[in-house]
Amino acid sequence: MRQTLLDSLMETLALVKSGKLDAAPEFIQTPIGDLLEICNACGAAGSKLPVPQTAYGMNIKPMCHIHDFDYNRGATIQDKDCGDRRMRNNGFRLIRLRSHWSLRGLRSGRIQTYYIMVNIFGGPAFWDGKL
Repeated sequence: MRQTLLDSLMETLALVKSGKLDAAPEFIQTPIGDLLEICNACGAAGSKLPVPQTAYGMNIKPMCHIHDFDYNRGATIQDKDCGDRRMRNNGFRLIRLRSHWSLRGLRSGRIQTYYIMVNIFGGPAFWDGKL
């Protein structure tokens, strides 16, 4: 069964509320309708480039939802950098929660690749609508 965006956001909220993932306090205070507009999982909204939603079979949408929220709310280059680091750290947290030891290295490499990509190429998505 395919996970809907609403289901994925509800999972993300549960992980944040339980302290398993990190997010700005405003994330859990934001109405779900607003989160549905802000968060679209992995990849920039409207991008034609397909971005995998998994790291070697592990769902990474929760880290991407929080990253989308950080990019939406951020206003400075420091906010972008903080959001990128939070995404990477949440990816590593997901690996610790959901990975057998034999896949942790591969998945960690994939998370690091996501971090490098958003850190280098995420500027247009971050600044969209802000300038």
